[in-house]
Amino acid sequence: MFVGVGAARVRDLFEQAKQKAPCIIFIDELDAIGKSRAGGRGGIFSNDEREQTLNQLLAEMDGFDTSKGVIIMAATNTPEVLDAALMRAGRFDRQIIVDRPDLEGREAILKIHVGKVTLSPDADLKVIAARTPGMVGADLANIVNEAALLAVRRNGNQVQMRDLEEAIDRVMLGLEKKNRVMTASDKERVAYHETGHALVALSVEHAVPVYRVSIIPRSVGALGHTLQLPTEERYLMTLPELEDQITVMMGGRAAEESVYNGVISTGAGDDLQRASELIRQMVMRFGMSDRLGHLTYGAPHNAQFLRFPFTSEERNYSEKTSEAIDEEVRRISDRLYLRAKTVLTSRRAELERIARELILKETLDRRQIELLLSPLKQIQNVAVVIGAEE
Repeated sequence: MFVGVGAARVRDLFEQAKQKAPCIIFIDELDAIGKSRAGGRGGIFSNDEREQTLNQLLAEMDGFDTSKGVIIMAATNTPEVLDAALMRAGRFDRQIIVDRPDLEGREAILKIHVGKVTLSPDADLKVIAARTPGMVGADLANIVNEAALLAVRRNGNQVQMRDLEEAIDRVMLGLEKKNRVMTASDKERVAYHETGHALVALSVEHAVPVYRVSIIPRSVGALGHTLQLPTEERYLMTLPELEDQITVMMGGRAAEESVYNGVISTGAGDDLQRASELIRQMVMRFGMSDRLGHLTYGAPHNAQFLRFPFTSEERNYSEKTSEAIDEEVRRISDRLYLRAKTVLTSRRAELERIARELILKETLDRRQIELLLSPLKQIQNVAVVIGAEE
């Protein structure tokens, strides 16, 4: 009943375009009909209805006469699965990759979407743009919409900065679970854990500045979070910057071990996973290991245009090298963990002070943390002066 309908529609589409020229044919989600025809076991070619539609599209595009005033455009989020015949010269021979917006791009997109709402003068879109790295236009529109809903719920007549920040937290971290009752011991442990992250970030040279620390549980399973806000868009990272970043990740576990005399918990699982992956990338991809040299190990099957999680790789190194990689990852991890623990041991009084305040208020911003640190800094400075006079 439906055999040949897709191909017939393609023919009809091009006939209408020629009659209405000049015009543009735009095909959205091209992968729906343009997937590669080589599939199945052993590269067996399929012969389904979609292939007939694709063949008709290729036939219409082949030898296309541009003088007729018809331009063909298409879009897809998965260019890697497209048939090779679609990508050759004479068909879709020009590819434009629309990347995720940078800091200025996100701010410009936010300005468009906030035009639909009444914005408070205190709302700083530059800060919101800095807090949303990697987000695209749809994500930013969702944040503005969520902020508007929050403003309505509190009977406000303007979208304030706090609404936008809470909207970001909801999108990235999930809803607050203030009704989730944690025991006093768990709450204390989470407070020390997050304070460890923040204090290490304030102690190392290249860490991203701390913006806020919270121990309010979120729906994604996080019992707390330490939010760091980059001051600029970064495209490259040096070895010291990567090591500082990993040291900050280790700060939570190091704080728990220091405060609770070696008794650790499961709270650092996500931190350790991210740190381990980053260290392995340093050793295997970035050539940042003296022992293994300036080489890459493993040939990842990455996509040309997009990056997919859990991509497979081709192993091109021996078992001996594999053992060396594991040993090097472990050595770097132990060294940076010891560094984080040393920082927290030397600043134990500040760790205690911030953690206790965090237990009481549940959320501390950068200014509040600096106020908590300033009295101790003044005492240390006085001690140094007295020692010098003696």
